[in-house]
Amino acid sequence: MKKTIYALAIIATALGCKTSQSTISEKEPVLATLDLVNVKDDKVMVTVDPGKINTETIIFYIPKTVPGTYSTSNYGAYAEDLKAYDYKGDELPVTVYDENSWGISNATRLDKVTYWMNDTFDVSGEGGIYSMAGTNINEGKNFLLNLHGFVGYFNDLTEEPYQLEIIRANDLYAGSAFDLAQSSEIKPGVTKDIFRASRYFEVTDNPIMYAAPDTVSFKVDQMDVLLHVYSPTKKFNAQDFKPGMEKMITAQKDFLGEIDNTNKYAILLYLSATPGDGDAARFGALEHHTSTVVVMPEEMEKESLDESLKDIVSHEFFHILTPLGVHSKEVHYFDYNDPQMSRHLWLYEGVTEYFANLFQVKQGLISNQDFYDRIQEKIAISQRFDDSMSFTEMSRNILEDEYKDSYYNVYQKGALIGMALDIRLRELSNGEMGLLDLMKQLTAMYGKDKPFEDEELFPVITELTYPEIGEFLNTYVSGTTPIPYNQFFTRVGLEMRQGQVAVDYFLKDPSTPFITVNENGEIVLRDDVELSTFFKELDLMGGDVIKSVNGKTYNVQNVYDLIGDAAKWSVGDPVEFVVERGGDEELKIEGKVVEPMSTGKRLVEIMNPNGEQMELRHSWLKS
Repeated sequence: MKKTIYALAIIATALGCKTSQSTISEKEPVLATLDLVNVKDDKVMVTVDPGKINTETIIFYIPKTVPGTYSTSNYGAYAEDLKAYDYKGDELPVTVYDENSWGISNATRLDKVTYWMNDTFDVSGEGGIYSMAGTNINEGKNFLLNLHGFVGYFNDLTEEPYQLEIIRANDLYAGSAFDLAQSSEIKPGVTKDIFRASRYFEVTDNPIMYAAPDTVSFKVDQMDVLLHVYSPTKKFNAQDFKPGMEKMITAQKDFLGEIDNTNKYAILLYLSATPGDGDAARFGALEHHTSTVVVMPEEMEKESLDESLKDIVSHEFFHILTPLGVHSKEVHYFDYNDPQMSRHLWLYEGVTEYFANLFQVKQGLISNQDFYDRIQEKIAISQRFDDSMSFTEMSRNILEDEYKDSYYNVYQKGALIGMALDIRLRELSNGEMGLLDLMKQLTAMYGKDKPFEDEELFPVITELTYPEIGEFLNTYVSGTTPIPYNQFFTRVGLEMRQGQVAVDYFLKDPSTPFITVNENGEIVLRDDVELSTFFKELDLMGGDVIKSVNGKTYNVQNVYDLIGDAAKWSVGDPVEFVVERGGDEELKIEGKVVEPMSTGKRLVEIMNPNGEQMELRHSWLKS
């Protein structure tokens, strides 16, 4: 999953498989029904019929945790009035165990379970659930069905086949990678859609977004790609994003080469019109085997949104490598209510994030220097975390309080582990083997239906590569030794050099803002940090209290709006600051936007690399 903090204006930075929908067994499926027509108080009625039960008691669950989020969500807290009925329509005794589980007595007589399900977008703070893993009920307009937030399961029945039936208005279209088995009008204006899955995981792994038709599709090699967009105010449509998505996914397929893990991929893009006000407020994407759910603010400009989608969707698409093609038993047999986490987040999320950046430089979408800048930024952010923490230990315990705050580092140091491992592999193989080659070997060895034992992955990788790679993994991934990045950069002819570097308007780097807040809640330019060329050109000074920018007043309550608004500026645009200087003097300062630059170190290519450095760099970034 890729989490995006729009409030900090770093929008573009928390699994598509060739399921070819698995063959459904002849066994009677668990039947789950969602009624999107008879919505009551912004809630949807869900019915789950398990078929014949042979035990006197059974437990019904709604997921506590779902794959890809690495956090506790408690979706059961959104269920209301859960009841169990026998075949005569009489209620059976139900015992509430906790927010996510219910015990049902006399289960041999059980016909079905029913409950009303709320959506997460309407809840203040969304209950701590990331929007891309959340749910939306907007009657007649939009239903974002991350199905783990609607459909529950019975103990010991997760590996049984499921049939999902969704009753919906005729004018709502289902955007999904889920194969539609049947669709028929059951009464005027109302249709029933039927989807079939081989097990519960396939239900939760296939989100559906119902909305008015706004869909485009295109083909990349033999893969069909669907882009389904919901823009509440109609500011955007799917056609707006087709060129960028098609170019990006074509480049990704070229990068992957012969790897062919999916013949269908769906991008479900939900745009939030009023973030935090009854609508999604957290932005990013959640991976699934054949799709991704992306949630972004509708207020963004198209250019910025295009750029953000490129980074976000490319990350999610690369999950077709891992964990789709390469994953442990903890991932394959995921326990939604008592999850045992894998030790290998560095692989599932870190390597995925690394490839999402590497392919762009290899395919000519960004320059070498753009790529180096991204690497440098990840180093800066990762060093805000404990750099000596064992990454495998952190991963295995990511749901625990001691480790959960380190999750964001998976996208930083996890990607840097991938980078260093890639360089080391190419060095040892004289440029013949890189990390993508290793992933291809692992995919051939395992694949989507054969999980590995968690503790056996490092020995397997060592056997496939070199003893030195085993030492790398044990030292820098499971061990507590920080990665000596400069050693790896020297091998490919890079160095950290002092000079003028491009910065954001109000952020020198991810950990160093140019602004702070005083005791009165006012925004102040810092006087302990050298200001950028942007501020110097305007004759702004450290200690100036920013009262307004371009006529809009800012303070601690909307400081993130200032950063977000500035992200929309272009060089040459007129800009006006009103500042208070010296305690009582108020000044109006007018000028034009210039590119902000500041003194600092930047990762760059050395002036005169030797032949070995040039060859290794070329192997790393171009071959």
